[in-house]
Amino acid sequence: MAAAYKLLLSCPEGLPRSRVSVRFGPSFDRIHHPDASLEDSIGEVIWNQRLQQNPSLYNGTKFRYGGHALHRSDESNQVYCVSLHLGLTDYRTFVGTNLSPLWEKFLVPSQDDSVYCQHMSNPLGNGAIVETSDEKIIVLQRSNNVGESPGHYVFPGGHSEPQEVGILAHQNEEKDVSGLIERISNEMFDGIIREVVEETGVPASSLTEPILIGVSQRETNVRPAAFFYMRCNIDSSAVTELYARAQDGYESTKLYAVSLKELREMSQRLPGCHLGGFALYELMRNASESS
Repeated sequence: MAAAYKLLLSCPEGLPRSRVSVRFGPSFDRIHHPDASLEDSIGEVIWNQRLQQNPSLYNGTKFRYGGHALHRSDESNQVYCVSLHLGLTDYRTFVGTNLSPLWEKFLVPSQDDSVYCQHMSNPLGNGAIVETSDEKIIVLQRSNNVGESPGHYVFPGGHSEPQEVGILAHQNEEKDVSGLIERISNEMFDGIIREVVEETGVPASSLTEPILIGVSQRETNVRPAAFFYMRCNIDSSAVTELYARAQDGYESTKLYAVSLKELREMSQRLPGCHLGGFALYELMRNASESS
Protein backbone atom coordinates (compact mmCIF):
# COMPACT_ATOMS: atom_id res chain seq x y z
CA MET A 1 0.00 0.00 0.00
CA ALA A 2 1.32 3.46 -0.91
CA ALA A 3 2.05 5.91 1.90
CA ALA A 4 -0.95 8.07 2.71
CA TYR A 5 1.10 11.27 2.84
CA LYS A 6 4.39 12.92 1.99
CA LEU A 7 6.11 15.49 4.22
CA LEU A 8 7.03 18.46 2.04
CA LEU A 9 8.47 20.48 4.94
CA SER A 10 9.29 19.48 8.52
CA CYS A 11 10.14 22.05 11.23
CA PRO A 12 10.41 19.90 14.39
CA GLU A 13 11.45 22.80 16.65
CA GLY A 14 8.41 24.81 15.51
CA LEU A 15 8.77 28.17 13.78
CA PRO A 16 7.12 31.33 15.19
CA ARG A 17 5.66 33.88 12.80
CA SER A 18 8.91 35.91 12.95
CA ARG A 19 10.67 33.04 11.13
CA VAL A 20 8.00 32.40 8.46
CA SER A 21 7.63 34.68 5.44
CA VAL A 22 5.98 34.37 2.04
CA ARG A 23 6.83 35.00 -1.58
CA PHE A 24 3.63 35.82 -3.42
CA GLY A 25 2.97 36.28 -7.11
CA PRO A 26 1.56 34.85 -10.35
CA SER A 27 4.72 32.76 -10.91
CA PHE A 28 3.32 30.41 -8.22
CA ASP A 29 -0.11 30.12 -9.85
CA ARG A 30 -1.33 26.96 -11.51
CA ILE A 31 -0.29 26.34 -15.13
CA HIS A 32 -3.09 25.32 -17.50
CA HIS A 33 -2.91 21.75 -18.78
CA PRO A 34 -2.03 21.47 -22.52
CA ASP A 35 -4.87 18.95 -23.04
CA ALA A 36 -7.78 21.33 -23.77
CA SER A 37 -10.50 18.75 -23.10
CA LEU A 38 -8.99 17.93 -19.70
CA GLU A 39 -8.73 21.65 -18.93
CA ASP A 40 -12.34 22.22 -20.03
CA SER A 41 -13.53 19.42 -17.73
CA ILE A 42 -12.68 21.58 -14.68
CA GLY A 43 -15.55 24.02 -15.11
CA GLU A 44 -17.85 22.50 -17.68
CA VAL A 45 -18.13 19.01 -16.20
CA ILE A 46 -16.86 18.65 -12.64
CA TRP A 47 -17.90 22.04 -11.22
CA ASN A 48 -21.29 22.03 -12.93
CA GLN A 49 -22.00 18.53 -11.56
CA ARG A 50 -21.08 19.72 -8.06
CA LEU A 51 -23.29 22.81 -8.42
CA GLN A 52 -26.28 20.68 -9.39
CA GLN A 53 -25.75 18.54 -6.27
CA ASN A 54 -25.18 21.56 -4.03
CA PRO A 55 -26.37 24.94 -5.45
CA SER A 56 -24.95 26.79 -2.40
CA LEU A 57 -21.31 26.10 -3.40
CA TYR A 58 -19.22 29.26 -3.42
CA ASN A 59 -16.19 29.75 -5.67
CA GLY A 60 -13.89 31.55 -3.22
CA THR A 61 -10.28 32.59 -3.87
CA LYS A 62 -7.57 30.55 -2.10
CA PHE A 63 -3.80 30.77 -1.68
CA ARG A 64 -2.07 28.22 -3.90
CA TYR A 65 0.95 26.34 -2.51
CA GLY A 66 3.81 26.62 -5.00
CA GLY A 67 6.66 25.31 -2.82
CA HIS A 68 8.95 26.80 -0.17
CA ALA A 69 12.55 27.77 0.47
CA LEU A 70 14.74 27.61 3.58
CA HIS A 71 17.22 30.37 4.38
CA ARG A 72 19.45 31.27 7.30
CA SER A 73 18.55 34.33 9.32
CA ASP A 74 21.92 35.10 10.90
CA GLU A 75 25.67 34.82 10.42
CA SER A 76 26.02 31.83 12.77
CA ASN A 77 23.85 29.62 10.50
CA GLN A 78 22.10 28.34 13.64
CA VAL A 79 18.65 29.80 12.97
CA TYR A 80 16.76 29.14 9.76
CA CYS A 81 13.61 30.70 8.35
CA VAL A 82 11.03 29.38 5.90
CA SER A 83 9.59 31.24 2.94
CA LEU A 84 6.29 29.84 1.66
CA HIS A 85 5.74 30.33 -2.08
CA LEU A 86 2.12 31.28 -2.70
CA GLY A 87 0.03 32.06 -5.75
CA LEU A 88 -3.74 32.28 -6.15
CA THR A 89 -6.32 29.68 -7.08
CA ASP A 90 -10.02 29.15 -6.38
CA TYR A 91 -12.43 26.54 -5.09
CA ARG A 92 -13.84 25.73 -8.53
CA THR A 93 -10.38 24.83 -9.86
CA PHE A 94 -9.69 22.79 -6.70
CA VAL A 95 -12.87 20.78 -7.25
CA GLY A 96 -11.98 20.34 -10.95
CA THR A 97 -8.36 19.23 -10.42
CA ASN A 98 -7.52 17.86 -6.96
CA LEU A 99 -11.03 16.55 -6.27
CA SER A 100 -11.69 15.40 -9.84
CA PRO A 101 -11.94 11.67 -10.60
CA LEU A 102 -9.34 12.50 -13.30
CA TRP A 103 -6.86 14.10 -10.82
CA GLU A 104 -3.96 11.81 -11.74
CA LYS A 105 -4.15 12.97 -15.39
CA PHE A 106 -3.15 16.50 -14.27
CA LEU A 107 0.17 15.33 -12.76
CA VAL A 108 3.52 15.75 -14.51
CA PRO A 109 6.19 13.07 -13.89
CA SER A 110 8.92 14.84 -11.89
CA GLN A 111 10.85 14.57 -8.64
CA ASP A 112 10.30 18.32 -8.17
CA ASP A 113 6.96 18.69 -6.37
CA SER A 114 6.24 22.13 -7.87
CA VAL A 115 6.59 20.65 -11.39
CA TYR A 116 4.76 17.43 -10.45
CA CYS A 117 1.76 19.50 -9.27
CA GLN A 118 2.01 22.45 -11.68
CA HIS A 119 -1.42 21.77 -13.25
CA MET A 120 -3.11 21.27 -9.85
CA SER A 121 -5.09 23.90 -7.96
CA ASN A 122 -3.36 22.85 -4.68
CA PRO A 123 -4.89 25.42 -2.30
CA LEU A 124 -2.84 25.48 0.90
CA GLY A 125 -5.00 24.08 3.67
CA ASN A 126 -4.14 24.46 7.33
CA GLY A 127 -4.53 22.37 10.45
CA ALA A 128 -3.76 22.80 14.15
CA ILE A 129 -2.59 20.31 16.72
CA VAL A 130 -4.14 21.87 19.83
CA GLU A 131 -3.20 20.52 23.28
CA THR A 132 -5.55 21.29 26.18
CA SER A 133 -4.33 22.22 29.67
CA ASP A 134 -4.76 18.56 30.73
CA GLU A 135 -2.62 17.43 27.77
CA LYS A 136 -5.35 16.08 25.52
CA ILE A 137 -5.37 16.71 21.75
CA ILE A 138 -8.44 18.16 20.03
CA VAL A 139 -9.85 16.11 17.14
CA LEU A 140 -13.06 16.78 15.20
CA GLN A 141 -15.25 14.31 13.35
CA ARG A 142 -16.26 15.77 10.00
CA SER A 143 -19.92 15.77 9.09
CA ASN A 144 -21.32 13.88 6.11
CA ASN A 145 -22.32 17.18 4.43
CA VAL A 146 -18.78 18.25 3.48
CA GLY A 147 -17.16 17.74 0.08
CA GLU A 148 -13.86 16.43 1.45
CA SER A 149 -13.33 13.46 3.78
CA PRO A 150 -16.90 13.17 5.15
CA GLY A 151 -17.04 11.28 8.46
CA HIS A 152 -13.25 11.32 8.94
CA TYR A 153 -11.38 12.52 12.02
CA VAL A 154 -9.42 15.75 11.44
CA PHE A 155 -7.54 18.40 13.36
CA PRO A 156 -9.25 21.81 13.43
CA GLY A 157 -8.40 23.80 10.32
CA GLY A 158 -9.40 24.96 6.89
CA HIS A 159 -7.67 27.62 4.79
CA SER A 160 -6.06 31.00 5.19
CA GLU A 161 -8.15 33.37 3.09
CA PRO A 162 -6.83 35.91 0.53
CA GLN A 163 -9.92 38.07 1.01
CA GLU A 164 -9.05 38.46 4.72
CA VAL A 165 -6.07 40.58 3.61
CA GLY A 166 -7.92 42.32 0.77
CA ILE A 167 -6.72 40.12 -2.12
CA LEU A 168 -9.16 39.08 -4.83
CA ALA A 169 -6.67 38.90 -7.72
CA HIS A 170 -3.04 39.67 -8.55
CA GLN A 171 -2.41 43.43 -8.83
CA ASN A 172 0.36 44.51 -11.19
CA GLU A 173 0.46 48.01 -9.77
CA GLU A 174 0.61 47.04 -6.08
CA LYS A 175 2.02 50.12 -4.33
CA ASP A 176 3.08 48.62 -1.02
CA VAL A 177 4.50 45.19 -1.87
CA SER A 178 6.31 44.69 1.46
CA GLY A 179 3.12 45.59 3.35
CA LEU A 180 1.13 43.12 1.29
CA ILE A 181 3.69 40.35 1.91
CA GLU A 182 3.61 41.05 5.65
CA ARG A 183 -0.21 40.87 5.67
CA ILE A 184 -0.13 37.52 3.85
CA SER A 185 2.57 36.16 6.20
CA ASN A 186 0.45 37.17 9.20
CA GLU A 187 -2.66 35.62 7.62
CA MET A 188 -0.90 32.22 7.65
CA PHE A 189 -0.93 32.46 11.47
CA ASP A 190 -4.09 34.53 12.02
CA GLY A 191 -5.98 32.18 9.69
CA ILE A 192 -5.26 29.08 11.77
CA ILE A 193 -6.24 30.86 15.01
CA ARG A 194 -9.52 31.89 13.34
CA GLU A 195 -10.20 28.31 12.18
CA VAL A 196 -9.60 26.87 15.66
CA VAL A 197 -11.87 29.47 17.29
CA GLU A 198 -14.65 28.98 14.71
CA GLU A 199 -14.50 25.18 14.72
CA THR A 200 -14.08 24.48 18.44
CA GLY A 201 -15.65 27.48 20.19
CA VAL A 202 -12.59 28.18 22.38
CA PRO A 203 -11.73 31.88 22.71
CA ALA A 204 -8.63 33.15 20.89
CA SER A 205 -7.33 34.46 24.24
CA SER A 206 -7.06 30.85 25.51
CA LEU A 207 -4.60 29.86 22.75
CA THR A 208 -0.84 30.29 22.64
CA GLU A 209 0.69 31.85 19.53
CA PRO A 210 0.84 29.12 16.82
CA ILE A 211 4.15 27.70 15.64
CA LEU A 212 4.56 26.16 12.18
CA ILE A 213 5.63 22.50 12.34
CA GLY A 214 5.57 21.72 8.62
CA VAL A 215 3.64 21.07 5.42
CA SER A 216 2.27 17.67 4.46
CA GLN A 217 0.67 16.46 1.25
CA ARG A 218 -1.96 13.79 0.87
CA GLU A 219 -0.86 11.14 -1.66
CA THR A 220 -4.42 10.80 -2.96
CA ASN A 221 -5.14 14.01 -4.92
CA VAL A 222 -1.86 15.66 -3.72
CA ARG A 223 -3.69 18.05 -1.38
CA PRO A 224 -1.19 20.17 0.68
CA ALA A 225 -1.74 21.54 4.20
CA ALA A 226 0.41 23.57 6.61
CA PHE A 227 0.30 22.34 10.21
CA PHE A 228 0.68 24.39 13.35
CA TYR A 229 0.96 23.57 17.04
CA MET A 230 -0.62 25.54 19.87
CA ARG A 231 -1.66 25.04 23.46
CA CYS A 232 -5.04 25.93 24.96
CA ASN A 233 -5.19 26.96 28.63
CA ILE A 234 -8.64 25.34 29.06
CA ASP A 235 -9.08 21.69 30.07
CA SER A 236 -10.68 19.08 27.83
CA SER A 237 -14.06 18.92 29.58
CA ALA A 238 -14.51 22.72 29.31
CA VAL A 239 -13.42 22.62 25.65
CA THR A 240 -16.08 19.97 24.98
CA GLU A 241 -18.75 22.21 26.57
CA LEU A 242 -17.64 25.25 24.56
CA TYR A 243 -17.82 23.21 21.34
CA ALA A 244 -21.37 22.04 22.09
CA ARG A 245 -22.49 25.69 22.47
CA ALA A 246 -20.58 27.10 19.48
CA GLN A 247 -20.96 24.27 17.02
CA ASP A 248 -22.93 25.04 13.86
CA GLY A 249 -23.25 21.39 12.84
CA TYR A 250 -22.16 21.80 9.24
CA GLU A 251 -18.47 20.97 9.02
CA SER A 252 -18.14 18.71 12.07
CA THR A 253 -20.48 16.72 14.27
CA LYS A 254 -18.38 15.89 17.33
CA LEU A 255 -15.27 17.02 19.20
CA TYR A 256 -12.96 14.54 20.89
CA ALA A 257 -10.19 15.41 23.34
CA VAL A 258 -7.86 12.41 23.23
CA SER A 259 -4.55 11.19 24.60
CA LEU A 260 -1.60 10.55 22.29
CA LYS A 261 -2.27 6.80 22.55
CA GLU A 262 -5.94 7.27 21.62
CA LEU A 263 -4.95 9.52 18.70
CA ARG A 264 -2.64 6.78 17.37
CA GLU A 265 -5.58 4.37 17.47
CA MET A 266 -7.77 6.86 15.56
CA SER A 267 -5.10 7.64 12.97
CA GLN A 268 -6.41 5.21 10.35
CA ARG A 269 -9.47 7.45 10.05
CA LEU A 270 -7.41 10.61 9.42
CA PRO A 271 -7.18 11.84 5.80
CA GLY A 272 -3.64 11.59 4.41
CA CYS A 273 -2.67 15.24 4.87
CA HIS A 274 -3.85 15.12 8.52
CA LEU A 275 -1.99 11.85 9.05
CA GLY A 276 1.04 13.81 7.85
CA GLY A 277 0.15 16.54 10.37
CA PHE A 278 0.17 13.91 13.13
CA ALA A 279 3.61 12.71 11.91
CA LEU A 280 4.89 16.33 12.07
CA TYR A 281 3.55 16.62 15.63
CA GLU A 282 5.35 13.42 16.67
CA LEU A 283 8.59 14.71 15.11
CA MET A 284 8.15 17.92 17.14
CA ARG A 285 7.56 15.94 20.35
CA ASN A 286 10.61 13.74 19.72
CA ALA A 287 12.79 16.78 19.05
CA SER A 288 11.70 18.51 22.25
CA GLU A 289 12.24 15.35 24.33
CA SER A 290 15.76 14.82 22.97
CA SER A 291 16.88 18.46 23.31
